[in-house]
Amino acid sequence: MSSNRSTSFDSPVPVGVLGFGGLGQAAARVLAPKRELRLVAAADGKGYARRVAGLDADTCINVYAQSGTVGAIEAGGVLSTQSIQELIEAAPEVRGYFLALPNLPNTFMASVARQFVASGWKGVLVDAMKRTSAVEQLLELRSELAEAGITYLTGCGATPGLLTAAAALAAQSYAEIQAVEITFGVGIANWEAYRATIREDIAHMPGYDVDRARNLSDEEVAALLDTTDGLISLENMEHADDIMLELAGIVDRDRVTVGGVVDTRNARKPLSTNVRVTGRTFEGKTSTHTFTLGDETSMAANVCGPAFGYLKAGLELHARGIYGLFTAAEIMPKFVR
Repeated sequence: MSSNRSTSFDSPVPVGVLGFGGLGQAAARVLAPKRELRLVAAADGKGYARRVAGLDADTCINVYAQSGTVGAIEAGGVLSTQSIQELIEAAPEVRGYFLALPNLPNTFMASVARQFVASGWKGVLVDAMKRTSAVEQLLELRSELAEAGITYLTGCGATPGLLTAAAALAAQSYAEIQAVEITFGVGIANWEAYRATIREDIAHMPGYDVDRARNLSDEEVAALLDTTDGLISLENMEHADDIMLELAGIVDRDRVTVGGVVDTRNARKPLSTNVRVTGRTFEGKTSTHTFTLGDETSMAANVCGPAFGYLKAGLELHARGIYGLFTAAEIMPKFVR
């Protein structure tokens, strides 16, 4: 399979961000100083903005804060309740999108992928989804994505994503993997800046599911957090690190565990984020590799940085005519300059 487009990073590649909540805004800031990728399109639930010369991150963020949508931007903004579909059609120059969207309901990301397939658009899509069941839905679209000329990389945030890839590398020391344990700490000074992300975390709490968390009002979320002093403690989460490592042939999913603590009232992490890979070497010795993220790196930095690293890798694959669905455990991200 061949592509009629080549990817050169001598000039900025036009990319877009779907979703402009906390992660989408952080993504715009991450892209601002980059010279290899240029943000030219952004969308939220109420509108979209497109500017071929590039969107200014501060302008987008300020307008969103004032009006609730990037569609209110004077130059290139459009108000719309069908923002994703209309942006796909209005911005044919966009080569790749970071889907910084809440996967609420649990079928939402797969439905967005179907929109891209149906539109005839060809390019690269990257998400930072969390749930195993959500990734399984995308797996059902593998052939459709490939036939549509779309290179889709899923689970490319922090976990799944950065830590999953680290586990895949750490596994190489061993003849057999006995356990992969991912523990994360997230500090957010104001939960309202990450409403959708917090709701996704609440969906993992005992007594909650995706639908119940999605339907909570902001007042109900605040009341729930009041009962926990702002902390969300999570254990044995349904996290796609398990299926990603299994698909990569590294370890059975039942040997992968994910849990952590989210502090919704303090920017400082409540604990350090790390992945521990325990295995048996060819000499018969048991050992554990540990990869720990610096406490100074925020959730946004650890999600958006890898997402664009995988987007760059996806652009290179797409230019070589390699289409379909891949995960963060299969592809090495490329550093975006």
